[in-house]
Amino acid sequence: MLKKLIVPGDLFARAQTISGLRQLADFLEANPAVPVNEYGYDLTFYTTRCIDTAQREQVHAVAALLGVTPYDDTDHGGHLNAWRSFGRVTYSICHIPQRSREDFRARSSYENNIVLDTDRAA
Repeated sequence: MLKKLIVPGDLFARAQTISGLRQLADFLEANPAVPVNEYGYDLTFYTTRCIDTAQREQVHAVAALLGVTPYDDTDHGGHLNAWRSFGRVTYSICHIPQRSREDFRARSSYENNIVLDTDRAA
């Protein structure tokens, strides 16, 4: 299993994220007039390593920590995901394979060449 070294910048970002979540929870608890989403919230981490195998290993490692089985839709052009809900807040980790990213960029490259009828009126 891939073992990631934690560097000081990671620790700082992690501490800031945890602190921010606690501050938000305290704020929402102290201010019941502030609305919240009835269906909850998602906190998603997208893998950032440049090699697909390392990203897949990272998803599997986090899935083990979450105590869940990853959902692998990569054979159908999808993503590899693992998630766990904590009340109405879901933490998820997502790996988008290199091939899917390349396909998306290729499709998007034509975006500026297409003008919809509604765009012409503007």
